[in-house]
Amino acid sequence: MKKNFVVLLAAVALVAGLVIGAWAERQPHMRAALEHLQKARVQLEKAEHDKGGHRANALALVERAISEVQQGIAFDRK
Repeated sequence: MKKNFVVLLAAVALVAGLVIGAWAERQPHMRAALEHLQKARVQLEKAEHDKGGHRANALALVERAISEVQQGIAFDRK
């Protein structure tokens, strides 16, 4: 009886792991885009500020893009 419970528990854990893993990878391109945008933000923040306002504009656009991608990921979860 105890052995059956352990086998059942292991099976449930395996299925749960597979479901969670599949769900996490549902949006690999959106997640990759988010990662790239976050890296771009870091680089823009480190860049010299004397770019005639273009660095600041690019940074604002990247922030907006990050927000849009995050909203897109959240929308797909509904």
